Amino acid sequence: MSLHIPFDNSFARLPTDFYARQAPQPVKAPRLVVFNDTLAQVLGIRPGEAEELTQVFAGNDVPEGATPLAQLYAGHQFGSFNPQLGDGRAILLGETVGQDGVRRDIQLKGSGQTPFSRRGDGRAWLGPVLREYVVSEAMHALGIPTTRALAAVETGETVWREGAQPGAVLTRVAQSHLRVGTFQVFAARGQIANLRKLTDYAIQRHYPDADGPMGLLRAVRDAQSRLIADWMAVGFIHGVMNTDNSSISGETIDYGPCAFMDVYHPHTVYSSIDRAGRYAYANQPDIAVWNLAQLATALIQQLDDPQAGVEEATEIVHAMPDLTQANWLNRFRAKLGLSSVQEGDLELVTDLLARMAQNQCDFTNTFRALSDGTARDQFVDPAAYDSWAEGRQRRMEGEPDPVALQRASNPAFIPRNHRVEEMISAAVSGDYSLFDRLNAALSRPYEDQPENADLQRPPTPDEEVQATFCGT
Repeated sequence: MSLHIPFDNSFARLPTDFYARQAPQPVKAPRLVVFNDTLAQVLGIRPGEAEELTQVFAGNDVPEGATPLAQLYAGHQFGSFNPQLGDGRAILLGETVGQDGVRRDIQLKGSGQTPFSRRGDGRAWLGPVLREYVVSEAMHALGIPTTRALAAVETGETVWREGAQPGAVLTRVAQSHLRVGTFQVFAARGQIANLRKLTDYAIQRHYPDADGPMGLLRAVRDAQSRLIADWMAVGFIHGVMNTDNSSISGETIDYGPCAFMDVYHPHTVYSSIDRAGRYAYANQPDIAVWNLAQLATALIQQLDDPQAGVEEATEIVHAMPDLTQANWLNRFRAKLGLSSVQEGDLELVTDLLARMAQNQCDFTNTFRALSDGTARDQFVDPAAYDSWAEGRQRRMEGEPDPVALQRASNPAFIPRNHRVEEMISAAVSGDYSLFDRLNAALSRPYEDQPENADLQRPPTPDEEVQATFCGT
């Protein structure tokens, strides 16, 4: 085999309570859709022949050095605790230490049943695989911490999801797949020795400067507060912020019913399963605090003095809202072209957002248009913009290069929901031209691309996506 993956599998060296050994299940007629050569180079992978890539990333061949396993975790799902979840349709092949010195997991998603499948078939269909590939790579290009996509393979098999769908496997890359729920499962079981091993492992892998469990909690808080601010700044709605989808590394993980807002409204929800709006756009900062509190509850159990731990953890968690808002305000200052900090900036930003909501403004296009003087065209009532712009103009005095900052902070291109759905429909019919085009355009989100101007257009009423769906 000329394909070479330089595995170094630290998670597999943890006790077997942490996972179930499980090989991926072979598929009938795999076909390689895409392989991410740029990411492969970072990982230190020598690709080899196309047929080898197809067989390995379909799960038909286990590459040398891999230690395939399904990870165990628990989680709060829409606020209700499930004591055992785990990788029900994913197999961790192993880890590499990349050319940049960063350790990353390589995981097959949709690779068959595991002991954690809970009566599921362990498979994925093509639509969610392509959605995650496009959106996760777009998030990377936007500069937002995220899992990434190494490969997508059609399986040649049928998956049943309210009808017959073509099957597929995604190869996902993450700095790790440790989640809040990974800690919760051992805390819920009272397995304190395993909880301590996991804590030590997470610190060593992600935050080597963290001082014990509370140091880990503080580091996760800081990473998550930055991540949530990043999401808010591009209008991203995760859609299913359960604790089993909350990454310890501070990466965006699990692109199920995710979406980017078109028309701005703070209570926007796309996820078909989020009927109460728990994970609406504006609720994401509060949910991140709630998830952090669940991590704190788990971590405290291993302390010699739990009461002192409660007091310290409470202080750490209670500091998160202000920290997230500070990060959020920094992102939105940059979106307005402001590099300095002045009193009144918060009011300037929130006033604009309120006017955008009232005027049904497209979130992405309105902020992008601030740099070329056409933002008022996004408003149903342009006078609403004009009266706000007067205050912004006064605030801009003395700013060194606001236009350059705006253009670097406001993407021209996002994975618009109607384009993603259009891409999936075409791919199911065998046409991958829009998939390729989206990936190419979204890899340069901050650049003007006249040839792709149609990809910036918001949906017409008949194109608008009302709901997005989990891939399970």
